Amino acid sequence: MFALFLYLLGTLAAALPAAAANKTHLNPTIPGWHSDPSCIFVPEWDDTFFCATSTFLVTPGMPIHASKDLVHWRLASHALNRQNQWPHYNTTGQNDGIFAVTLRFREGVFYAITFFVSDGSNPLPPGLLFKTTNPFDDAAWSDPVLFQSPSIDPDLFWDDDGVPYMTAAQSIISMIDLETGALGPATQLWNGTGETYPEGPHIYKKDGWYYLLIAEGGTELNHTVTMARSRSITGTYIGFEGNPILTNKHTGEYFQTVGHADIFHDAAGNWWVSALATRSGPEWINYPMGREMVITPATWAEGEFPIVSPVRGNESAWALPESTNVRGTGPIYGTPDVFDFSPGSAIPSNFLFWRWPDVDSFTVSPPGHPNTLRIQPCPDISSGDDPISLIMRLQTDTLFEFSIDVAFAATTLNEEAGATVFLTQVQHLDLGIVLLSDSATGPATPHLRLRTAGGGNLGAPPPPPMIYSIPSSWAEPITLTIRANNDTHYTFSATPQGGAAHDTVVLGALPATIVSGGAGPFTGALLGAYATGNNGNGTTPAYISRWRYTGIAQQIDNNTFVP
Repeated sequence: MFALFLYLLGTLAAALPAAAANKTHLNPTIPGWHSDPSCIFVPEWDDTFFCATSTFLVTPGMPIHASKDLVHWRLASHALNRQNQWPHYNTTGQNDGIFAVTLRFREGVFYAITFFVSDGSNPLPPGLLFKTTNPFDDAAWSDPVLFQSPSIDPDLFWDDDGVPYMTAAQSIISMIDLETGALGPATQLWNGTGETYPEGPHIYKKDGWYYLLIAEGGTELNHTVTMARSRSITGTYIGFEGNPILTNKHTGEYFQTVGHADIFHDAAGNWWVSALATRSGPEWINYPMGREMVITPATWAEGEFPIVSPVRGNESAWALPESTNVRGTGPIYGTPDVFDFSPGSAIPSNFLFWRWPDVDSFTVSPPGHPNTLRIQPCPDISSGDDPISLIMRLQTDTLFEFSIDVAFAATTLNEEAGATVFLTQVQHLDLGIVLLSDSATGPATPHLRLRTAGGGNLGAPPPPPMIYSIPSSWAEPITLTIRANNDTHYTFSATPQGGAAHDTVVLGALPATIVSGGAGPFTGALLGAYATGNNGNGTTPAYISRWRYTGIAQQIDNNTFVP
């Protein structure tokens, strides 16, 4: 062990001075809920990095992100972009759906392999393997090849002879036919170091060794990344004496739950590790953006295990030429949303739904209402597996401002439309325009209502609804605003059309812990617009305009913010 200590010390001493002379790398690399990242470098596509992340019940799913410098990222496409690619989306489990994706490239083809989880399904749902020759085109992604995976988190690896292998959680490996999905006999490679939930496997071959990388300890505070290697692909695998190779457990670091990693290199041969992490500190109570994507540098000497830099908000990393010249279907991540739903435009590519939507519920610039997004109400957004009238984008900044203009002429009691901070169907914060009666026999009039569903990590009963009767003098549309002025609370306010600052009504502030953990430990906060009859008979559409999102600052360490 002492010799191992000296080796590690010498390797780090050699790596750190070089890294210190390079450049600053800020984490999270892609802010907001982007969990379970799998990344590759593809010289054939103009030296571009591509990463895939998990989406669970969100659609379109399986986003593919592209970058030229590991700093500026753009949405390239969604591998899962049409409902017929997976027709059995009928689960009510809030943590079900598309689990971790492995992204790989070989001989001109991109492969995205994943697993759909549906609690209680019998038989077990199949794994899914998607292919494309153009990662910048949604339509180019194939329908999936189905295979009967023994577990979650499938990996894809080709040996030197071209034979492809699929490895799933618990490090169970089989040969796989990429055309039919047929699997060969299964072999378990390694049990890990003894921690719980050995999952997220990836296999690499380097210097004559097969390296097996896995996550252990569960995707909470005990999350770790460990590694073993073998001279044969089917074993025997011997674990690294210095395991774990990456973790932040048992530390006071702001970034916690670091794990579920993938290793890749750049054009210069420098090594990088992508992983998920939570900006929560060891308290692990307040983390509304959930599990985010981080990247950290590594050194991988010939014949040795890699040495990975610990994940921090501000790191020194290998220098890459800065480039914003990256293709994609949307803006560079971090660019504000400025959407006015002009006639002839489409729903922006970074907008998301919870399960597959009823496409007829969302119409851009309908007749008589140009520059709006019409939302037809659903019966309820908080229960069931039917399509819900909810459209969202990720919260991608610690401090931000999000606003929408809402025109909503409700005619039926309890009809509602508004803005939301949404974690799951049973955990969200809603600022709505709702038709309410002040008494059992009184007239129904429009009100503003701020209310919560679920409690998450609040640790106390959720606050009661806050209700404000909308003055008859208020003109539509009404601007609904959600703002995070700090990392612990969201503030909700409303302003009439043409109103000045003194006309704004602040309904209140709600803790971000309500949309942290709880029923959504795998997801992260989304911001958006909704319309619902609240299980009544309402059918009045809402018209959304002037959709705006502006990031203000990121927290990258305890009490440390960057613009």
